[in-house]
Amino acid sequence: MRYYVVDAFVEAPFTGNPAGVCVLDAWLPDSLLQSVATQNNLSETAFLVKKEEHYELRWFTPEFEIDLCGHATLASAFVLFSFIENDTGEIRFSTKSGALTVAKREDLYEMDFPARPMKRVPITPKMEKAVGEFVLEAHHARDLILLLENDIAVANCEPNQTLVRELGCFALCVTARGEDCDFVSRFFAPEAGIFEDPVTGSSHSELIPFWASRLGKADMTAKQLSRRGGTIYCRDCGHRVKIAGKARLYLEGKLNIT
Repeated sequence: MRYYVVDAFVEAPFTGNPAGVCVLDAWLPDSLLQSVATQNNLSETAFLVKKEEHYELRWFTPEFEIDLCGHATLASAFVLFSFIENDTGEIRFSTKSGALTVAKREDLYEMDFPARPMKRVPITPKMEKAVGEFVLEAHHARDLILLLENDIAVANCEPNQTLVRELGCFALCVTARGEDCDFVSRFFAPEAGIFEDPVTGSSHSELIPFWASRLGKADMTAKQLSRRGGTIYCRDCGHRVKIAGKARLYLEGKLNIT
């Protein structure tokens, strides 16, 4: 199995979010795909199979398969553009979240994702206790999104892993306006075997509409304030969002699974 590790949403070496990318000739049993992802022990491992003019794409965390992953989609497109589909400017994927496309824009890889509108929900004492910060607003879509006072609160946030699990959400995202960008965030998904994800593309399907309406602008730059850090270039397109970033190859090789 051809295998790559690509740092997505990267600005310098050892930043961004590393994703595993496995290129297959045909689908293998789900249990084997999960075993590979568990052993890789990255936030996500993506698996690709070509079908006529598009690629089927699936994403696995160390614990289970998920329905949408941004950084592993960007990493998959980088691998295809760099090593397999050198003569095209756009890659089409078929996924559990529908059809996704990635276009190459000079040194950026721009993903077209569905927007995920959020519903405002009441703030609970458990939410504030889980993040250890004052919460201005709480919203929910796939993830629980907590609006904090500023980017310093986001950077200093130290969530309690046990309490985050008790919130009953797939993942927790904290966000605020940025000082040197439009908005910042951090993302925690202990249920998926990821306490803190370095840079999360899929959460921006929720964050982009949220911040576009607040800031009154469609084009924005976001940063994820994890230890590795990363930059996301965003555009609100109504029912869709554009999520773009840079990528860098870290590893290329083969996996032996028999």
